[in-house]
Amino acid sequence: MSRSILPGRAAIAGLGATEFSKQSGRTELRLAMEATLAALDDAGIDPAEVDGFCSYSVDKVPEYEIARLLGAREVKFFSQIPHGGGAACAPVMHAAMAVASGVAKTVVVYRAMNERSWYRFGSGSYGFGETPFFENVNYGWYMPHGFHTPAAWVGMFARRYMHTYGATSEDFGRISVAARDFAATNPNAFFYGKPITLEDHQRSRWICEPLRLLDCCQESDGAVAMVITSADRARDLKQKPVIIKGAAQGISEGQQIMTSFYRDDITGLPEMGLVARQLWEQSKLAPSDIQTAVIYDHFTPFVLPQLEEFGFVKRGEAKDFIRAGHHQRGGRLPLNTHGGQLGEAYIHGMNGIAEGVRQVRGSAVNQVEGVHNVLVTAGTGVPTSALILGDA
Repeated sequence: MSRSILPGRAAIAGLGATEFSKQSGRTELRLAMEATLAALDDAGIDPAEVDGFCSYSVDKVPEYEIARLLGAREVKFFSQIPHGGGAACAPVMHAAMAVASGVAKTVVVYRAMNERSWYRFGSGSYGFGETPFFENVNYGWYMPHGFHTPAAWVGMFARRYMHTYGATSEDFGRISVAARDFAATNPNAFFYGKPITLEDHQRSRWICEPLRLLDCCQESDGAVAMVITSADRARDLKQKPVIIKGAAQGISEGQQIMTSFYRDDITGLPEMGLVARQLWEQSKLAPSDIQTAVIYDHFTPFVLPQLEEFGFVKRGEAKDFIRAGHHQRGGRLPLNTHGGQLGEAYIHGMNGIAEGVRQVRGSAVNQVEGVHNVLVTAGTGVPTSALILGDA
């Protein structure tokens, strides 16, 4: 499909979410249904009208079961995108493509997980030896040397970035402090009312140098869902339509899953740079047109190169942007105003898209003034995706 017909053709018309916790006390299917029904009610759309579904891997909730429970009559489109958090924005892209091409009219995008109470995604125990598929075998080259967890994998990139550009652990801490500041005023955040200081960050225990505990996202239970339909139809529904102005995915040369250590340079995120170029081209916007951004913060070090890949700062200058406080409340580009995955919840990025929707609607708890365009990015270190959401 030509990219030229995607921007502006589809909109997010409904938004729903459960509470975020460490122990939901119910099944992931139940969570998915709660969020989906809330999103459809938010849009004012009958569940029977849904004819498309899209999620992404590590989600164990099948679309056919949601369809059955909703009473959906004829489902014409369904997909699940690989690579976990890196796919976070891609379901919205696929839903927009389905709507823009006429394949489907009403697509539900969802994410439901009991990542804390049912399983621990960051534990480093993945059963790779028992399931010798390609990706698992690939990790056999790394795990004998101690690279067992996502924090360890990211630590390699972070240390090289620090060496090359002079970033410090305190710079990573400033990202965490700002996220927790936003979370502290967000009643839906797990860390509501619990801000931290830079000293708290620096005193938090090492996970894998140079990453401390407060550099790492949470493990959360919860669900988020949204409804994508045509921009024209969305204008006649209950909520202000949030237009999908750009949507892209990217895999770059030398790409692996969190372990692209053999590239000539591991200080950047070329797959995110590829996504950035597509988004600017599609939307005809520039970094100066973005009022706030949701930058995927599974680990604080990867926030810095994302700012550089999108052109908000030059290569190596993200640390200066952070030191100046431009990412904070009241800053030039407030980041993760919901608290991010560090402070609100880790629903593999779907809750970040929800915050982008709220910022465009003007209904965010930590609302930024004059929002017309929001950038939302997905997981880094893996094949990735991103969105530009905006008003009509």
